Amino acid sequence: MTEPQRMPRPKTAPIVPERSVAGRTLMFLIAIMTFLSAVTLGGVVLVQKSAIAWSSDVGREVTIQIKPVAGEVMESNLRLAVSLAEATPGVASARALTLEQSQDLLKPWLGEGRDLSTLEIPRMVTVQLSDPKEVDIPKLENDLKSIKGASLDTHAAWRQQLNTMAGAIVVSGLLVLALIVVATVLAIVFATRGTMATNREIVDVLHFIGASNSFIAGEFQGRFLLIGFRGGIVGGLGAIAFFLLVAIFAGNAGPTNAGAEFSLLAGRFAIGYDGVAGIAAVVPVIAAMTAITSRITVRRFLSQIS
Repeated sequence: MTEPQRMPRPKTAPIVPERSVAGRTLMFLIAIMTFLSAVTLGGVVLVQKSAIAWSSDVGREVTIQIKPVAGEVMESNLRLAVSLAEATPGVASARALTLEQSQDLLKPWLGEGRDLSTLEIPRMVTVQLSDPKEVDIPKLENDLKSIKGASLDTHAAWRQQLNTMAGAIVVSGLLVLALIVVATVLAIVFATRGTMATNREIVDVLHFIGASNSFIAGEFQGRFLLIGFRGGIVGGLGAIAFFLLVAIFAGNAGPTNAGAEFSLLAGRFAIGYDGVAGIAAVVPVIAAMTAITSRITVRRFLSQIS
């Protein structure tokens, strides 16, 4: 006797529709918010990296300035300054700039085509430090007192201004990131409440057959978690593509003075592996935030109508 053939069990439809205008709109919105969050985070990483690198470069160099003084031989003073600097512990090398190099430093300020030969231009000695922490700056300053018109610039003021500016930009970027997160949460709340209102009949039927608020909230949470992941992946990939395109564009820019100055300030405009990892971490954070926000919103909505 043959057993009766079992009919296949019909596939149950999800409580929350998988394809809806509200779901696609929310996914598109989350993608935009993820892109903005990732770009902001990447910008903060770029600024911090550039500030650290620039501050490190500036900290490894000090400058000796020698002003022209009547009765003093400039070339002799330059050689003496170089020898005093090289004899200071922590100094790697010292080099006196030529008169032409000193004049070139003034051209961006005074303009091209000016005759600077009649001006008494201070001469510069650049001193490279082997270890900024071990260099004996007080000894070098004391030794330079033997040279009339000589002064030492450690660029400490420039480093402090740079660190202050970079810190302000980082804080501003984090504030913008916080505002984006708040806007994303509000958008998820409105989208969840809209979906709940649209599926009010389904929710009432589930309540009628004894479904708990936790079960209904879990269904919405799972659906919105998937929406958050999809939107987050799209936005994250878009942000990575944005930084790659900008890096390629900056690398292919012509060797102009403006491009050189921009490269000096912004570096290679590459966020690096840690920046990419930070952008990748934004995706699960956005998805989890979407799921948690939708669950809380659903439970509050159900507590109001029950």
